[in-house]
Amino acid sequence: MKLYYSPGACSLSPNIILHEIGAEFVLARVDLATKTLEVSRDFRSVTAKGQVPALELGDGSVLTEGVAIVLHLADSAPAAGLIPPAGSIARARVQEMLNFIATELHKAFGPLFNPASSADARAAATALVSSKLDVLEGQLADGRHWLCGSQFTPADSYGFAVTRWTAFQGIDLNRWPAIVDWMDRVGSRPAVKDAMAREA
Repeated sequence: MKLYYSPGACSLSPNIILHEIGAEFVLARVDLATKTLEVSRDFRSVTAKGQVPALELGDGSVLTEGVAIVLHLADSAPAAGLIPPAGSIARARVQEMLNFIATELHKAFGPLFNPASSADARAAATALVSSKLDVLEGQLADGRHWLCGSQFTPADSYGFAVTRWTAFQGIDLNRWPAIVDWMDRVGSRPAVKDAMAREA
């Protein structure tokens, strides 16, 4: 398999899951500004979306969208115990959290990464990100170890990858102590350390 990634992007999430399941894979770095690979190939020849992550599978087909990728990877390695069985409410809870991260938290950061955003737009985006972090804090408020309970799931890898962006945007996580503790737990996992090291 080949994972197309960009350092600091949400492609860290499937990178983590690939390490969690012990998969053999290679990394292909993408320059998102120019949509090119290190070999000067147009990344849009891999996926017309021009966005990471993208995962090239063993048969040469390409899977895109981070949520789809991490769910596929977790399902491909049931022995790793990363995802509850299909049809269970526990599985639905993981999908619920993945969708929240994708459509609410991830998207809220958009204006903060846009250099054309006005000061007002940035302030509004910061407030929106903060409100989404309030939801994550509430999710963790019952003392659970991971976002969906006692089991580390792809929701944790995705949430970790996106929440790290607060450091680049001057958002102090100390306002959310449960998130800080959770980020420390995620960051201490060997697979997470390995994934981050490979992207450095």
